[in-house]
Amino acid sequence: MTVEEKVGRCAELAEALRRRIGERIVGARETIDTVLTGLFAGGHCLLEGVPGIGKTLLVRTLSEAIQASFSRIQFTPDLMPADVTGTMVLHEGGSGGREFRFRQGPIFSNVLLADEINRATPKTQAAMLEAMEERQVTSDGQSRPLPTPFFVLATQNPLEMEGTYPLPEAQLDRFLFKIHVPVPSQEELVEIVGLASRPPPPRGEPVTTAAEIASMIALSRDVVLAAEVRELIARLVLATHPEGKGAPDSVRRYVRHGASPRGALAIALGLKAKALMAGRPHAERSEIPSLFKPALRHRLGLNFEAEAEGVTSDQILGDVLAAVPLR
Repeated sequence: MTVEEKVGRCAELAEALRRRIGERIVGARETIDTVLTGLFAGGHCLLEGVPGIGKTLLVRTLSEAIQASFSRIQFTPDLMPADVTGTMVLHEGGSGGREFRFRQGPIFSNVLLADEINRATPKTQAAMLEAMEERQVTSDGQSRPLPTPFFVLATQNPLEMEGTYPLPEAQLDRFLFKIHVPVPSQEELVEIVGLASRPPPPRGEPVTTAAEIASMIALSRDVVLAAEVRELIARLVLATHPEGKGAPDSVRRYVRHGASPRGALAIALGLKAKALMAGRPHAERSEIPSLFKPALRHRLGLNFEAEAEGVTSDQILGDVLAAVPLR
């Protein structure tokens, strides 16, 4: 298969996945597109939204559509790191001999739903760091690779903060995108109620395989990112720093620290994935605004003045987009 054929195949897969997820998820087109962009970019996504708006259903439908192994971990304060990664257990053989063997935890899957990740203690949250960055788990001094692809979709409730442990900046930085899942509109809610009164649709055939998704992730790295696009990404990210060139007044007033270099990489990888999903071998700067906030909203550190005045990261990032010319 030529490169042009592979790029065309990726566009077909993206559209087929949109249709399959759209059969069970009403609306949320932007959320679905961003999740698929994270998948093809080889990153992880943090979904933030109130309960009951279809976050779990979206993830499960995606795993079924790509014929991938799926695990769900319900994070709670009493969850231990070994409950996530796995542990050594004593195995008794048929001849009476005993030995320790590693029993894999639920993290050993292609698609992992980390439900309400901010309800686990920092010790358990830290168990995800190596897996998300290195794609491996170290136990008993031995590193064990995770399946390929490995895609983490974590959820958190932005409203109920009692009994939660906010993710530290180091862990937030591991997520390629932070996606705000909106509440359905009135029209969408009417359709959701109508769907609930009918028998559930039968499970369709998988659209693709996990192996093909892995090959598409590798292909996304070869998408051309022109020098002027790279320079624009760098200018935008530096403008999120109070001392950065071109930073708007809101950044200098409300931001404690700007986005990390991982933020620039997240935008670049997202642009490459979006190009493949559109059937193009090159990235376009016109798609930067759609990725700018998901890639950077969790990478800004706001000061106390911003919190006191109710200023959000999205508002500041909107000011940055307005201050830095995209041409």
